[in-house]
Amino acid sequence: MIRDPADLTASDYLDGAREMAAADRPYLAHLLAGEAARRSTDRATAAGIRASFPDPNTTREGTD
Repeated sequence: MIRDPADLTASDYLDGAREMAAADRPYLAHLLAGEAARRSTDRATAAGIRASFPDPNTTREGTD
């Protein structure tokens, strides 16, 4: 079933972020979590969501 993105809630996006994290898709998880945080009405909750799904491009551990 195709849904209108405007109808999705913060919880829907957070569920998607968890699914992407479990599927080893950290960047998609980060993007979905960012949208969940934007749709959250509580600042502390939004900050917690963002902290749980950091940008993998800025948290990668590289080797030289």
